[in-house]
Amino acid sequence: MNTDAFAPLQLLAKQLLPHALEPSEDGAHDLSHLQRVWHNVRTVHAEEGGDLEVLLATVLLHDCVAVEKNSPLRSQASRLAAEKASIVLADMAWPGAKISAVAHAIEAHSFSANIAPTTLEAKIMQDADRLDSLGMLGVARTFYIAGRMGSALYDPQDPEAKEREYDDKRFCLDHFQTKLLHLADRFQTTTGQRLAQIRHERLKGFMVLFKEEIGAC
Repeated sequence: MNTDAFAPLQLLAKQLLPHALEPSEDGAHDLSHLQRVWHNVRTVHAEEGGDLEVLLATVLLHDCVAVEKNSPLRSQASRLAAEKASIVLADMAWPGAKISAVAHAIEAHSFSANIAPTTLEAKIMQDADRLDSLGMLGVARTFYIAGRMGSALYDPQDPEAKEREYDDKRFCLDHFQTKLLHLADRFQTTTGQRLAQIRHERLKGFMVLFKEEIGAC
């Protein structure tokens, strides 16, 4: 497997990639997602610092246990991934402190787990992963996942939910209001906050155009 996308730690990437992804049809959490998150990590790390080895291990192993979005185990996915990652790294004779750092960063990256990151690496990882849920990539992934889950694009009777509760399990457009448009306020690092605001504005721009095209504004 070509590991150039994980420079400058290609050797470590080669060791960890076989453990990174379980067999899954989820194209929103695949190798390309890991590559994008690593790109985001490198961008934030360049200004914020942090242990790059811990960060790469976190990126490559944060989705190493596959749990579907609609699974009742979804909120436990990051804990399960942290447990598996700890075993993988222990088998590679990593120091206990570094294993703990990776495990915490994996657990804290998840939106549904609601765990506050307490280390720089965990804060960077959370920011890097959430950046992939914003901007045009966020739009693409949201509609892709909605399609896999069988959701409609929007409620044709009330697309803006003016007379109903938001229901992002039934209507993809609702997910922008229930989650995506609130993400930018919860970034941890200064660099992450700046990048998040750029992608947040792109999300808002998409929604304006989308509503225009469906005749909702």
